[in-house]
Amino acid sequence: MTSLPRRLLAVAATTALLAPLSACGVFSSPDLVIYNAQHEELLDEIVPLFEEQSGLDVELRSGKDLEMANQIVEEGKDSPADVFLTENSPAMSIVDNAGLFAPAPAAALENIPADYVPGSKNWVGFLGRSTVVMYNTDNLDESELPASILEFAEPEWEGRVGFSPTGADFQAIVSAVLELEGEDATRAWLEGLKTNGVILQNNLVVMQSADAGEIDAGIAYHYYWYRDREESGTDSDSSALYFFADQDPGAFLSVSGAGILASSENQEAAEEFVGWLTGTEAQQAMAESYALEYPLNPDVSLNPEVKPFDELEPPTVDIASLNGPQVTDLMTEAGLL
Repeated sequence: MTSLPRRLLAVAATTALLAPLSACGVFSSPDLVIYNAQHEELLDEIVPLFEEQSGLDVELRSGKDLEMANQIVEEGKDSPADVFLTENSPAMSIVDNAGLFAPAPAAALENIPADYVPGSKNWVGFLGRSTVVMYNTDNLDESELPASILEFAEPEWEGRVGFSPTGADFQAIVSAVLELEGEDATRAWLEGLKTNGVILQNNLVVMQSADAGEIDAGIAYHYYWYRDREESGTDSDSSALYFFADQDPGAFLSVSGAGILASSENQEAAEEFVGWLTGTEAQQAMAESYALEYPLNPDVSLNPEVKPFDELEPPTVDIASLNGPQVTDLMTEAGLL
C-alpha cells in the first residue's frame, strides 16, 4: 500500500480534529449579538441568567451610546447586531429615526409603562436614572441649593459647580433641557456653565470632588452616590444628594433603551431577550445588582435605601424627541466638547 505524503496526513488529521469540535459548537456562531452601551458590568451579570434560562448563546459587544448608535447607522442592514441597548435614550432615537428597528415585542410593551416607550413603539425603556446634585455638606446647606438646575449657570456659582460634559449622561440631561426650555435657553445655560462651572473628567470625579470640598456641588445621576454608600462610603461621606422637584429639568429621568434591529436574522431570540429583560425576573435581578438604577417594570422595587421611584418628580419628556446630534452641536458651540 502506498503511504500518503506527510502534508496530506497532517491535513487529514486536522480535518478529523475539526469535525467533532464543530459538532460540539466550538466554532458555531452566537444565537444573539447584543451591541451594549449600558454598563458592561451589569450586562455581564444578568446575561448569563438569560443564557441559562433560554439555552441561547449571547455575544456582548460593549461601547458608548452615541458611538454605537452611529456605528449601527453606518452598518445599516449589514449590521451583525440583533439587539441594541443604551444607557440613555437619545442614542435609541438615532437608530429609530434611521428606520433600523423592528417593532418592539408585545410582551415588552406590556411590561413597561407607556411613558417609557416611544410613540413608534420600536424600542422600550428598561432602566431609569435620576438627575441629582451631589453637594458637600460642610460647604453647603440643602436650603442654599437652587430650585432649578438652570440657576447653576449664574455667576454666583462660579467655580463651585462641577459636571462632566463629555459623557453621554450629561448630554442626555442637556437633551432634556433642550426639549423643555428650547434652543435659546439651552444655549444660554451651556454658555453660563462654560463660564462658571468646573469641567471634570467623569461622574466619579464629580462625586469625589464634591465629597472632598473641591467643588460645592456636582451634577450627575443618583446611582453613583448610592453605590459608594453601599460599598464603602469613601467618596460620599462628606456629601449628600439633592433631588430637584416640581418637574424641573434638573429632575430629568434618563431612560435606558432596548431595541431589536430589523436586519437581525435572529428575530425570535431577540424578542425573547427583550421580553425577558423587561420582565419581573430580569428587572428584579437588576434591582438587586450593584447598579442601583431604577427598574421600569412597576412590579419591581429597588433597594429601599435609594429614594423611592414614586417620590421622584421628573418633568414630562417625550423620550423619542430627545435630540443627541443637536445637543452635541450646541455643546460644541459653547466650547464644552
